[in-house]
Amino acid sequence: MGNADVRVRGLAARAGGWSARHRWAAVGIWVLFVVLAMGLGSAAGRVDVDESDQLKGETHTAASIIHDAGIKEPARETVLIQSRDGAGRATDAGFRSAVADLVKAVGATGEVTDVTSPYDTRTISKDGRSALVRFDMRGDAKTATDRIEPVLNAVAGVQKDHGTLRIEEIGGASMQKQYKDAFGNDFQQAEYSAVPVALGILLIAFGALVAALLPVGLAITAIMATMGLMGVVSHVQPMSDTANSVMLLVGMAVGVDYCLFYLRREREERIAGRDAGTALRIAAATSGRAIIVSGVTVCVAMAGMLFTGLATFEAMGLASLMVVAVAMVGSVTVLPALLSLLGERVEKGRIPFLGRRRARGNGESRFWTAVLRGVLARPALSVAVAVAGLLAVAAPALGMKTSQLTLDQEFGHSLPMVQTYNRLNDAFPGGSEPAEVVVRAKDINAPDVRDALAGFKEEAVASGASRGPVDIELHDAQNVALVSVPLVGGSDMDQAGRSLLKLRDRVRPDTLGRVDGVQAPITGNVAGNHDFNDQLMGSVVPVFAFVVVFAFLLMLLSFRSLTVAITSILLNLLSVGAAYGILVAVFQHGWGASLVGAEGVGAIVTWLPLFLFVILFGLSMDYHVFVVSRIREARLRGRSTRDAIQHGVVTTAGVVTSAAVIMVAVFAIFGTLSMQSMKQMGVGLAAAVLIDATIIRGVLLPAVMALLGERNWYLPKWLHRLPDLTHDEAPEPAAPAVPDEGERLPV
Repeated sequence: MGNADVRVRGLAARAGGWSARHRWAAVGIWVLFVVLAMGLGSAAGRVDVDESDQLKGETHTAASIIHDAGIKEPARETVLIQSRDGAGRATDAGFRSAVADLVKAVGATGEVTDVTSPYDTRTISKDGRSALVRFDMRGDAKTATDRIEPVLNAVAGVQKDHGTLRIEEIGGASMQKQYKDAFGNDFQQAEYSAVPVALGILLIAFGALVAALLPVGLAITAIMATMGLMGVVSHVQPMSDTANSVMLLVGMAVGVDYCLFYLRREREERIAGRDAGTALRIAAATSGRAIIVSGVTVCVAMAGMLFTGLATFEAMGLASLMVVAVAMVGSVTVLPALLSLLGERVEKGRIPFLGRRRARGNGESRFWTAVLRGVLARPALSVAVAVAGLLAVAAPALGMKTSQLTLDQEFGHSLPMVQTYNRLNDAFPGGSEPAEVVVRAKDINAPDVRDALAGFKEEAVASGASRGPVDIELHDAQNVALVSVPLVGGSDMDQAGRSLLKLRDRVRPDTLGRVDGVQAPITGNVAGNHDFNDQLMGSVVPVFAFVVVFAFLLMLLSFRSLTVAITSILLNLLSVGAAYGILVAVFQHGWGASLVGAEGVGAIVTWLPLFLFVILFGLSMDYHVFVVSRIREARLRGRSTRDAIQHGVVTTAGVVTSAAVIMVAVFAIFGTLSMQSMKQMGVGLAAAVLIDATIIRGVLLPAVMALLGERNWYLPKWLHRLPDLTHDEAPEPAAPAVPDEGERLPV
């Protein structure tokens, strides 16, 4: 191959060319950007999503009333005392002695206040076998977990002295402490494992240490910069730990992928005989452009989460959008500079055996060449088989049931708190997660308000929404009353949800709703889950429409082909549908769940389908843009459409496979976590990426394009006025065009 001057244009090509010519400046600017972002983020501090801002609707209104009134709700804890053999009763002397010892022991820790005896509050189960001792933690509820251990030790001490009884503590602080002790390192280990896993796969892919370190280094610096930017942006859009974890996941995936695309193309051109400068310019104009198109599309997909109106989703969407944008900019600026600086030294640290494996001059994969030969020989059959298979995999999604997972669904029975939670709900239905009615009036002690409160208390039980006891806590100075209502249904979220609706739709309008000027929003865990589900379901259509429409427009502008834009959307939707089907089959029905260390729990966690749609739709564009860009490039060079398809797929197969393996491995790590929701997320993402990189991009895409022929490049005349975002590099002499059926390719 010659090294004639290569004419390129476009943002990616210009950015890559400037960075290669001013390499030290480009590297210095990137380092300065990362350091400044981290410094500004550290100085600003991160503002996390406040509980009162998590949701809109009644839950938000209730939190706002409590906040405005200056009421500091303490961290409340409950101790269940229960006869083990079923014969003992709360009236027995031994039972009374245990209660007295417990009240004394927890009070002696100095960490609690308002300790109540079940004999005073009548918190004794109907069968007389169980009783509840309740108390509040002193100090800030947010830090109660740090002070709960002496209380837990005191309860354990009483348990030792009364072996015939079951004495177990449960509450927000104690549950959080138990969770941290059991799984506290799960997320950190998963996040830290992502880097060595990615590095190991890249070592196999490149066979050289320096080449493998470049993608990992770019991803890590992009993540570091984004963490700093999150601190600054959080003062406008609060962030969360969940957003941070998702950002790391997405950042590692796209950061490595983008660098991998660029680096492999530069290597391929050098193997083909180009000099270093020419190879770098070609990589900038081709892979660099694909990175920008993919990055912008992923950013648009992530922006879809901003339309949910849910603070947690908005934080995840903005954090993911930022890390993708940073990784994209780094890939087309600092990466060309580093490659220019390293030159042949990018091959340093060659791994024995692996280092000797060099791609063939044309960069084509033997395996995918064989697969493509069969696919292109019978494209109609390939499409029929692939679509039928994917639709069969997606079929279970038609019966998808979403739900907020209960404690035992989320953690199984591995934690003592799950068993305590279930025992408490059996003895006191709804007692572990009562609804809370926050009542605000001009005068909380006015006769009509007091009568309405009494009526609400009576009607809540009479309606069947609660079995009591309904407790009313008055805050006279703030003219606020907090009404605690144990819901019938307990840990059964569906039944508890129906009880909640009885309170909201029947009991409240007939009592508190009849008093002018009274606000009475109903909150609590069950209410929060209900409001979350309603708001999430209401955002599905706008999020779906936004992501699909804007992705379509970006594909249309980037490839100036109506056909490519339509097929891109349809193939991505098919990929997402197959992922949904696998989720439902494994986690809802339990088919093959043991293979991934999980079990069927009868439902998919509520937030996951929309989250997966946005993430997968964005990440799927990585491969699609990269493969289609290569096919289009080959067609512009004069190859027939069929030859261009084969060339584009087999020359990108190696890098797509490596990128997919990295994504699958990183996502699968999250599938090993103990929480059911994290298993569902990890397995769903890993399965979807695997399907997308193999069946979709390796079989269905080339088969569909082969059937369409020249119609792949169809653009109606009335759309010719659209902005031209295509590139026109010609890195090798154009071969004579080989005519194909249909209209000619417009250039």
